[in-house]
Amino acid sequence: MPPQHPPIPSPERLAVLRGPRPPQEYTARKITALTANPACSRRAVLDAAGVDKALLAQRLGHEPRFGQSPFALRRERSFEALVKWGGYAELIRLLREQLDAPVGEAAVADLNDVGGDTSLAVRAGETRRLLNRLAAGGDERLILDGPVLNLEVAGQTAHVVPQALSHRAGGKFYTVEIRSFPAVDGQANPTAVAQTTKQAAVSVIALRRTFTELGLDPQAIAHEFLLICPKDFSNRPYGRLIDLRQELQALEFQLSRLRRADDLANALSPTATLDPDRPGAEIDATVRELNASYTPDCLSFCEMSRYCRDEATACASPARLGGVVRTSLPGIDSTRTALGHLDGTSAPGPAEEAVITRLRAAERLRRLYGGATA
Repeated sequence: MPPQHPPIPSPERLAVLRGPRPPQEYTARKITALTANPACSRRAVLDAAGVDKALLAQRLGHEPRFGQSPFALRRERSFEALVKWGGYAELIRLLREQLDAPVGEAAVADLNDVGGDTSLAVRAGETRRLLNRLAAGGDERLILDGPVLNLEVAGQTAHVVPQALSHRAGGKFYTVEIRSFPAVDGQANPTAVAQTTKQAAVSVIALRRTFTELGLDPQAIAHEFLLICPKDFSNRPYGRLIDLRQELQALEFQLSRLRRADDLANALSPTATLDPDRPGAEIDATVRELNASYTPDCLSFCEMSRYCRDEATACASPARLGGVVRTSLPGIDSTRTALGHLDGTSAPGPAEEAVITRLRAAERLRRLYGGATA
């Protein structure tokens, strides 16, 4: 009898899980969040299916408590408009200053819509056409505003939209990210810069892969990006080049570790649903079928984190105490189990013995040095 193979996932499977609501698009922000915790099957499927995670968490009684305020979003849109005002005068000025680019005059292709069509597929097609033209166009001065790049993430196509892409400067193409957090005396908030750098790295990877698909040289994409933000306490745009090499290496590695989302979805029960309009018990049962990889860091970037935290707390998962504790207790699924092995109420198995031996040694050292200090 020939070997039995698992069924090939239906391309509609993720759409069925999501329900009738339109899918939410992948963004660079979502990709960086997913790659920050690549072992999380739960987030991989939710993002691939385009589920509104904030609405889903709310439906499950765990409304998210983070995100950009409406004021911050308005400020960012206002500052971006300022950078692009007057024929992109400030953007061109900063390209000239930071890249030493001869762009006293430059044309701008606005790809936020193509002939009135704002669909991402159409914008991505026009982006590829212009990239082909730019790569072969010698000294043509053309800045792409809102280009759309495709990137495969966990077996699904994500659309990555950097705010701008410069023409060739010194033989290289540069991505541009515009943010509203200020740079005071040339220094911006390190956390905000780090997050923006990760998102810029996503754009550079997507751009390099697009160049490869087009038969162009991916090394023509610079490993730096231009960050534009307000200078000091004014609205005067300030630019700074930031090196991406460390982030690019880390992101490429993390993307390679992501499991295919359609494989994960295909393993769910036939009645599984992630539709926020379905009964809460049905949604909860499906979410619990998907393995989470919770750590306290999730609280800063994932809408489902409070749900996953309560789940981890209920089963006394070591992960709720942080990634260091989780990796220090391999093979032990509960802190209650670890404590039971330590106080002798239960016996560790062969796979747990080495961990418990190390914990006992650590406890002896703590008592020894703690006693000496006292």
